[in-house]
Amino acid sequence: MTTLLVTGYRAHELGIFDNKHQGIAYIKKALAARLIPLIEDGVDWIITPGQYGVDLWACEVVLELKRKYPLLKLGIITAHANPEEKWKEDKQNEYRRIVAGADYYGAVSNAPYDGSWQFRARDNLLFRKSDAILLFYDEDAAEGSAKYFKERALKLHAESDYGLYLMFAEEIQNIADEENQRDFE
Repeated sequence: MTTLLVTGYRAHELGIFDNKHQGIAYIKKALAARLIPLIEDGVDWIITPGQYGVDLWACEVVLELKRKYPLLKLGIITAHANPEEKWKEDKQNEYRRIVAGADYYGAVSNAPYDGSWQFRARDNLLFRKSDAILLFYDEDAAEGSAKYFKERALKLHAESDYGLYLMFAEEIQNIADEENQRDFE
């Protein structure tokens, strides 16, 4: 396995509406804990759809990990041109900073948003270009964008040697609990 797709919920699906939310740090630590062993086992490309949420937090983790693993590469493949254009200015700036650090950035469609076909085309490309997926998915949460990735990944995993790694809310909660416990000691 050399290319790993990393995705999950959008920020608003997790109830996160600004980049100062304390849950982001715990999600990033959980992502790093999952990514490091996979990188050490041979993953050299991390690709993501680049949506605001788990995708971009994973990008930030990868950019940090590139210091220790200089051969690691980051790719962001969006569904359409300028996905950030309707975001608030601070989120646009954050997005552009992350994109600037990526080794590859591209859009499946160079047109602005035109319909759901762009997302289907993007997802098809992401699955074709990856050997496995690390997906933040919570069975107990309200359904969101991660559901479609899970359904597709389960099908691919059953039909081929496509790797499937699920990250659950309990992992993130355990990290938060451990850190909070340390704060009280």
